[in-house]
Amino acid sequence: MTGLFDHVMLRVDDLETSVDWYQTHLGYEEKDRHEGDGFTIVYLGPEGMHDDGAMLELTSNHGETTDEVGDAWGHIAVRVPEGELEAHYQQLMDEGVEDYRDPESCGGRYAFVKDPDGHEVEIVQRDYGALWSIDHTMMRVEDADEALGFWTRKFEYVEPRSRWESDSFANYFMGPEDAPQEAMWLELTYNYDGRSYTMGDAWGHLCVRVDDLQEDWDQLMLREAADYRSPEECDDLYAFTTDQDGHEIELIERDPDAESLFPF
Repeated sequence: MTGLFDHVMLRVDDLETSVDWYQTHLGYEEKDRHEGDGFTIVYLGPEGMHDDGAMLELTSNHGETTDEVGDAWGHIAVRVPEGELEAHYQQLMDEGVEDYRDPESCGGRYAFVKDPDGHEVEIVQRDYGALWSIDHTMMRVEDADEALGFWTRKFEYVEPRSRWESDSFANYFMGPEDAPQEAMWLELTYNYDGRSYTMGDAWGHLCVRVDDLQEDWDQLMLREAADYRSPEECDDLYAFTTDQDGHEIELIERDPDAESLFPF
């Protein structure tokens, strides 16, 4: 499997409001849309995103609302050029975006805002990647050793791409060893106090792009990954496993010549 992250999925209450928010404030464009039976999915991303970059998937279940964001899911982080954090943050403030943590409170290194559904969006400074492209997705884990072992053994991710360890928590950035820097990375956050987390229903899943869906699924099963939704159960279009904490991980095989991004 390539192991690159293909997209991150968030559930939203009002799809068009959320799509408009990402288009207006982050300059995202609609990459594709699927109208299902009782739900709608939209893929979004910046116009100039890297071929190996990750998209944002917004899912709306018709007639349903999401009750809880949960704290097991953390945030997505989007990129702005080095030295331009304050300017882009101020632009968002001028546009009426909800502030969460300004650059000053974050030591001038990053900032946070919230989208219409309360999902946290971190703004990080990078000298690579398209403006507002997804840099990483953060999830909180209850056991760092188990989480690191899961991603290194099941998906062959490198032992952390980078890490930050403080007196009370640690951050581990994981990804395939040969991934381009423009790809999305996974940030695992571990708090030392032994707390547990609530998953919530507003957080959806991560999606990993694979070379051969059935072969890579069989490999995951050999490595004792959770059989959550097998390819057969999903009409051989995709599959799902879960990590040690119950975070859902989708597997999808991309056809570069397909007319649609959706395998339906």
